Amino acid sequence: MRIAVLFEPGKKARPVWFELNRQQHRVQETTYHWQDCVGERQFLHYAVTDGDALYELVFDPADQSWTILGQRTD
Repeated sequence: MRIAVLFEPGKKARPVWFELNRQQHRVQETTYHWQDCVGERQFLHYAVTDGDALYELVFDPADQSWTILGQRTD
């Protein structure tokens, strides 16, 4: 998965776009963000929308990787 993220001094990382199934989705809004831990590992979660669906993007700082945990359309 490819994802573009802005890292600005003094602010949280902000996903800008990501690719899913070879299609680029532009993030229109980050609706919520949180962090959790599984054992010793910390994960950063971002609920984002492209205007059509809501996605959960997860960043693993330990290996600098991103995954998509879910997609919801109404």
